[in-house]
Amino acid sequence: MAEEKKFVPFISPETNLVEFTIRGLILGLILAVVLGAANAYLGLKAGMTIAATYPAAVLGMAILRLFKSNILEENFVRTVGSIGESVAAGAIFTLPAFFIAKIWDPQNITINNYLTATIILITGGVLGIMFVALLRRVMVEDKDLLFPESTAAAEIHKSGQKGGSGAKYLFSAMGVGAVIQFFAQLKLFATWEKFYGFFHKTLIPGTFFKAEGGMLLSSPGFSPAYTGVGYIIGPKYASLNFSGGLLAWGLLTPIIYYFLYPYINVEVFLMNWAKTHGHPLEKVSDPAFQITQIWRYIIRPIAIGGMLMGAFYTLFKMRKSLYAGLKRSFGDVKKAATGSQVEIIRTERDLPFFWIIIGIIASAVVTFLITYFVFNTGLIPAIVSATILIILAFFFAAISGYLVGIIGSSNNPISGLTLTALITTALILVLIGVDAQQGGVSAVLGVAAIVCVSAAVAGEMLQDLKAGHLLGGTPWKMQVGNIIGVVISGLVMFYVLNMLNQADIVQGQQQGYTGGFGSKNLAAPQAGLMAMLSQGIIGGQMAWPLIIVGLFMGLAFIMMQVKSPMLVAVGMYLPLETTFAIFVGGLIKGVVDLIVEKKKYSDSQKVRIENIGILLASGLIAGEALTGLGFAPFRIAGVVPEIFKEPPVIIGIAVLVILTLILIIVPIKNRGSEDEPAPPSAGM
Repeated sequence: MAEEKKFVPFISPETNLVEFTIRGLILGLILAVVLGAANAYLGLKAGMTIAATYPAAVLGMAILRLFKSNILEENFVRTVGSIGESVAAGAIFTLPAFFIAKIWDPQNITINNYLTATIILITGGVLGIMFVALLRRVMVEDKDLLFPESTAAAEIHKSGQKGGSGAKYLFSAMGVGAVIQFFAQLKLFATWEKFYGFFHKTLIPGTFFKAEGGMLLSSPGFSPAYTGVGYIIGPKYASLNFSGGLLAWGLLTPIIYYFLYPYINVEVFLMNWAKTHGHPLEKVSDPAFQITQIWRYIIRPIAIGGMLMGAFYTLFKMRKSLYAGLKRSFGDVKKAATGSQVEIIRTERDLPFFWIIIGIIASAVVTFLITYFVFNTGLIPAIVSATILIILAFFFAAISGYLVGIIGSSNNPISGLTLTALITTALILVLIGVDAQQGGVSAVLGVAAIVCVSAAVAGEMLQDLKAGHLLGGTPWKMQVGNIIGVVISGLVMFYVLNMLNQADIVQGQQQGYTGGFGSKNLAAPQAGLMAMLSQGIIGGQMAWPLIIVGLFMGLAFIMMQVKSPMLVAVGMYLPLETTFAIFVGGLIKGVVDLIVEKKKYSDSQKVRIENIGILLASGLIAGEALTGLGFAPFRIAGVVPEIFKEPPVIIGIAVLVILTLILIIVPIKNRGSEDEPAPPSAGM
């Protein structure tokens, strides 16, 4: 039997390069905040985020190239820069639920709201890093865990040493996205939307059954971010997402409105509605407004039931991996604890075991203090919440890391894990007698939020540690850098969320819709799911008939072998213009794939086209997101001018054509020659 070849990192353990630098830390923190804020913007609007590892690597290398740097410093910058996306994912999945559940008042944000949210994010992030530091060695050395995205990230850094760079595509696309969003904010163009009424008809000839109604039609949103998302997820997943939009807006909403219309148009109903919801009577009488309310209050709960079924189905499909992760986690702790001082070489030094345990205990104590003093639960519920947190956070951090090793962080089912944590916590608190008046809903959301951030950070951190393992990075330096990154990201993330929420509320008042989290512009589908479930289980406010209908719908999708029932349900929860725009982005990627197949390009050319396309799409997303965030304070202040009161649709169509040409022509034109060596693939 041949002797197994010993692993040798790209930079040997004996080589001591400058790694943890002040400039590298500052650059990494800036990238963490920027990429985290961009993902928060995207996640609230489209219900999904993009992996930040690749953009962070490219941006970090491009900027450090202006100085004398080395590959380990670049690795450190990427590690710190990508962690903000994980904090953002945890934040957008859970924190808006506090507003949707009316625990926090968007009109009266207090310092306590900010401190509570910040502590939740930082606690979850630090907890995830502590658990990963505990499990790192056994996981990164496991030959069964391939870590596909970590391998790609490491190869990107290696190619950078040879002069390869894609920064020009990323920066150029960011500029395009920023310019388009700038003029969109000034209303140079806007999405087209119009209600078309059906003819008055007798439902069954010869009977008194009459019904009438209509359908709300919309163009795709002329958005670089949505188009970029569709391009990245590809035509299949973009089509699944759009199919949910068609179900919601092309079938369910019109058919419900068709039968409800005679009752909705009663003057007494309109007056009661206006009084309850604060809408002017003339707005409530608008058919477009009425049909939108049907989608908001009837279709969305059905979609939430579908998301619930989809999340459990995703976890069920991964049951073998989940079980393996749970089974290994107990043994891994023992190995980590007993072997923590065995290896002393640079590339095997983690945070000291003592400080890891202190960090875990401190997280439990912080959870107890928040639950008891901020959410005002009793002593026993606070202790139970803290205990549940540590158990669930450990299991889900281990599972998250394990799944990242198999399928990569882009496919990590964080929302499904969070959902499991929320339901488990809620049921346990109900069993010990906690209700909504005792802070039960807040406690459940708080625990779920910490677990969510912990699992998201654990997956991203382990992915970066594996890339560092391949390159020869020092684990404890990367872990310390990420702790700082989590703290800084946590300090600013609530400001980002609140600013977007406030800006949408003001915009809604100006344009005649109900703004804020859960609106058509800030759909926040996962947070809406968390809010409804926590209120339903703890406070008894669940719209059970609609949820059950959605569960059966999700089951039907599974029986029809729909590839991603969750994605279809998310499409139902989002506005049609959003899913339509994502679908257009997917079609553009489909066209690129057809051209590549027809022209029979070489493998190296295919990889180059794929990489450039992803860089362009990522840049479009970042450019729009950062510009949208920049406009938020001006939107709140009400000082954003308007070029047109009724923006012409033709300009929006021209914008979409420009985006299409960029995403097709630029990657194809820069495919390189057939004999050039293949670069590392960024198709994560």
